[in-house]
Amino acid sequence: MRLLVVAITSLTLVSSSTHAQERNAMPKSNSMVSREDVRMVAPALDKYAQDRVFADLWKRPGLAPRDRSIVTLAALIARNQTIEMPFYLNLALDNGVKPREISEIVTHLAFYSGWANAMSAVAVAKDVFAARKIGSDQLPAASPPPLALDEAAEADRATRVGQQFGAAFPGIVQYPTDVLFRDLWLRPDLAPRDRSLVTISALIASGQVAQLTPHLNKAMDNGLTKGEAAEVITHLAFYAGWPNAFSALPVAKDVFEKRPR
Repeated sequence: MRLLVVAITSLTLVSSSTHAQERNAMPKSNSMVSREDVRMVAPALDKYAQDRVFADLWKRPGLAPRDRSIVTLAALIARNQTIEMPFYLNLALDNGVKPREISEIVTHLAFYSGWANAMSAVAVAKDVFAARKIGSDQLPAASPPPLALDEAAEADRATRVGQQFGAAFPGIVQYPTDVLFRDLWLRPDLAPRDRSLVTISALIASGQVAQLTPHLNKAMDNGLTKGEAAEVITHLAFYAGWPNAFSALPVAKDVFEKRPR
């Protein structure tokens, strides 16, 4: 019966977390798909998950487990894939991602992946937070004191975008200035490097590589190394599909080659 309900509506995926905890999760958690479920449908998929994803990909040294959790959450939220989100939210917390950082990831992706995707993530995360007794004292303030702004870099960005699109699209040019780069990006509870990590992961996972060049450069300016950036794409090949990863490769290669040595 539960499988029928899941097939009818994804909303029950959030409300049935108690049943999920009683199942043989993959590899352990309140994820809604158990290893038993996978074996019943695709036993080879279970083998790949265990042998390649959890025993290999997640153990690669090029990216810390905490970073892999951030990348994975960003991909799931960007693609509105909520079925496995409870497992990966718990894994992120176990890997050292703080509740306030998860809160900021969701908020950040409302702008980069859409309000509806962020709200879907809220519906899942609230149950994970409740189960782990994460209260409002562990969440960021709505309007905290901002980080310092690089005025010269922001003025240069605003000028370039304004010259390209300001006359035809004044609203969409003004919002990034006022809301994104002078507000959202200055929120202090997610480090600039991690905010960049979230952004490039969401762009790659969504197949939106047209915006990848400026954001990958920004990520590396914020401290992401070339090796870590390459490993992000490798990780996302599994979580967002090989085509999206391969679409990102030439863009990233061009960024790597053009950056100062």
